[in-house]
Amino acid sequence: MLLRMSTLLLRTLREDPADAEVPSHRLLLRAGYVRRAAPGGYTWLPLGKLVLDRVTAIVRAAMTAIGDQEVHFPALLPAEPYRTSGRWTEYGDDIFTLADRKGAEHLLAPTHEEMAALLVKDLFPSYRDFPVTLFQIQTKFRDEARPRAGLLRGREFLMKDAYSFDLDDAGLQRSYDRHRAAYDAVFRKVGLDFTVVRATSGAMGGSASEEFLAATPVGEDTFVGCTACDYAANTEAVVTRAPAAGDPDAHPDAQVHDTPETPTIAALVGMADARALAGRTGWTAADTLKNVVLTVRRPGADEAELLVVGLPGDREVDLKRVGAALAPATVAVFDDWAAHPELVRGYLGPQILAKHGIRYLVDARVAPGTTWLTGANERGRHATDVVCGRDFVPDGTIEAAEVRPGDPCPVCGDGELTLRRGIEVGHIFQLGRRYTDAFAVDVLGPEGKPVRPTMGCYGIGVSRLVAAVAEQHHDDRGLVWPAAVAPCDVHLIVAGKGPQLDAALELGGRLAEAGLRVLVDDRTTVSAGVKFTDAELIGVPRAVVVGRRLTEGYVELRDRATGDRTDVPVTGVVERLLDEVGATRRDVV
Repeated sequence: MLLRMSTLLLRTLREDPADAEVPSHRLLLRAGYVRRAAPGGYTWLPLGKLVLDRVTAIVRAAMTAIGDQEVHFPALLPAEPYRTSGRWTEYGDDIFTLADRKGAEHLLAPTHEEMAALLVKDLFPSYRDFPVTLFQIQTKFRDEARPRAGLLRGREFLMKDAYSFDLDDAGLQRSYDRHRAAYDAVFRKVGLDFTVVRATSGAMGGSASEEFLAATPVGEDTFVGCTACDYAANTEAVVTRAPAAGDPDAHPDAQVHDTPETPTIAALVGMADARALAGRTGWTAADTLKNVVLTVRRPGADEAELLVVGLPGDREVDLKRVGAALAPATVAVFDDWAAHPELVRGYLGPQILAKHGIRYLVDARVAPGTTWLTGANERGRHATDVVCGRDFVPDGTIEAAEVRPGDPCPVCGDGELTLRRGIEVGHIFQLGRRYTDAFAVDVLGPEGKPVRPTMGCYGIGVSRLVAAVAEQHHDDRGLVWPAAVAPCDVHLIVAGKGPQLDAALELGGRLAEAGLRVLVDDRTTVSAGVKFTDAELIGVPRAVVVGRRLTEGYVELRDRATGDRTDVPVTGVVERLLDEVGATRRDVV
């Protein structure tokens, strides 16, 4: 394949677009890979489509290599299967819904578990047909409230989703492990630095899931690792190690104290220490019990309910962790204090919540027998020696507190947690029988009795993967594509006004005939400096400069990643490039 920049649909930009928030967004726009078509929607230009196709080919090859069969479900789906599974309401505002001319409700597919389950029910009646794994690579839709960061969070995106069906849990585990290994191979091949982390399942459901996160400072997900073991998890999935339960009756009775002008934890701790409240000094925020009021709206509910979350005062509530714990319900910070005078802002304690029928969930550190300085439910007053299990009994625990660097590892207990940010590029789930139960998917078992298959699902954000690679592979001059996903293998730059153009086109033709993808900058209306700048911006791994040394029989070979430059004879450049590029091309195309 030979592309000529003089005729290619390509326009590079010298300045960063005003709405570009992250490096991948900025550089993919500037280098002419994509153009914004609508909020959360992008047009793929020729160079971008080549990268997307290469990534797609790698993903497809990995799926077929493990025996998955490719199908293609419709993107416009009837509402009824999603009502049956419960996800029509669980997804809430995250899905695009519409009605046809007859008034029948539909949605634009965010994912296809329901369709896969129904297809298997229709076509596979016997245990002899199993295991079955189907996959597709298709456009999906989600009504993001705030599309941002280019391809990283859009309303329309390309996704690979696979669905496994096995007759028992051991088979599900084998399918899960097979896809986990395939994902590992995919992300290594495209050149990602990634981490596999424990994750929550959210609206997908199921008993277990893991995310593949590409490390980058602009990632929306925060994940932890342990300094002493191999534990890694999305912060939403981190489980707090609870202290040992104590005897709730082994403490003095609670006492109420006047604490005027102390609506904040900092003010309360300062006064408690200065006044030696309850006969002690050395008070810290960790000794206080913070009670945060939230509203929780369940799918399909007309009204939200109140929820109070209790946690040590030195911690902040992490709404993403709360949302993950309460999914598919949505969570927001409560602000209508006038409507609930029983909740005294700044002086709220858990002692009165049960009486008012308000659900109270606590951080695991608020264990039975622990004692706290907390609100007395009167303005300007707090109480000491308020004991969990005696003065209040929570309705349960919740992972709501922020996770901080240095927290103890919840698995080994010896190491400390470190925090990094990443982009979710893959997610795999053990769904179990949620969807086969919903649609009564039964097959005839070996003993003549019905068997209900168990499911797994496995997703890769293909278009997001392009952006994730760009996030990790760029410098201050532009993109630096790994060879496996670059739009072209070689970028030929004509730098001269003599025979260089004809020589570059002849060389490009020979490289293309040999099976390489070649981009030739044959433009005659721009300077050599502009061509070099554009080449660095576009980021093809290898550039060949056909310049003034052509008359001596040499061209210059440039490595985009290392910056190395080498003069090589024109007579040997094709063989050299084939040696360097050929193996990579054979692997992915």
